[in-house]
Amino acid sequence: MTGKRLPLTPVVPTDAPPSCGARLVHDFTPALIDVGAHHLCPGCGEPIAMRSMVEQVEELGEVDRAIAVFGIGCYTAYSNNLDIEVLQALHGRAPSLATGVKRCRPDTLVFTVQGDGDMVNEGLQEVVHAAARGENITCFMLNNGVFGETGGHMTAATVLGQRTKNTLGGRDAAAHGHPIRLADLIAGLDGVAYVARAAVNNAVNITRANRMIKDAFRVQRAGLGFSFVEILTMCPTGWFVDTTEAPGYLDEVVAHTHRPGVLKDLRKDLRKDLGKDGKDLGKEPGSTRSSTDKGRRT
Repeated sequence: MTGKRLPLTPVVPTDAPPSCGARLVHDFTPALIDVGAHHLCPGCGEPIAMRSMVEQVEELGEVDRAIAVFGIGCYTAYSNNLDIEVLQALHGRAPSLATGVKRCRPDTLVFTVQGDGDMVNEGLQEVVHAAARGENITCFMLNNGVFGETGGHMTAATVLGQRTKNTLGGRDAAAHGHPIRLADLIAGLDGVAYVARAAVNNAVNITRANRMIKDAFRVQRAGLGFSFVEILTMCPTGWFVDTTEAPGYLDEVVAHTHRPGVLKDLRKDLRKDLGKDGKDLGKEPGSTRSSTDKGRRT
């Protein structure tokens, strides 16, 4: 230290309108999302999850080959706001529609975007059978534990004790049964190559979610079978909590049952079986570095 005082930052007066007009420096909207503004509730985690998905599509250079199949939920607001091909499925039927697309166009990168109500309640048989068949598609489930679009009532994934519009005292096992941990269920099926559960409630978890999403896409590109990523998202409106409390609520309540991490990665087993040749699984095109060499943490 030289003892020299640094100049103070100019103070911007707030008691009167600024003398110069406001200007937009950068809206930080991802390239594949047409309009950054959305009408979902403050504190909703689904826009973060959508951003993560499209950014991984772009980073993998799959924009021209990507086809998204949307279910029905709050996230459906993005179905007409993405700069990639999008198909709209009936409630719960996205995996079946995605299966048809992939079988007709095996050269494409096909993925579904669904909520826990859409996937676990309305279409559980669709995703389970697609996984058991080993369909070479990727399914994403945005899990906030409520039917957000239709009022915020309980889903089959709602955790015990969680308040919803029709479980005001908290979900009770005797009255409502136990939550279905879909990622754990799918991980036990043959034909499934990759299963992970992510969260988007803080910067570290978002980084991990990005890695899981990208790995799921890589598994599909390698033709290894079905890949699935469950993404825990905040819903302060449906949880009856303040927006600022939602990230902590996800950690303390939701993630206590739906624990984040990689549950299955077939590439690890294939590397053991294939030896040196198996080390090429998951590499970026034209790269000499495997995706597993980038410090994956689960």
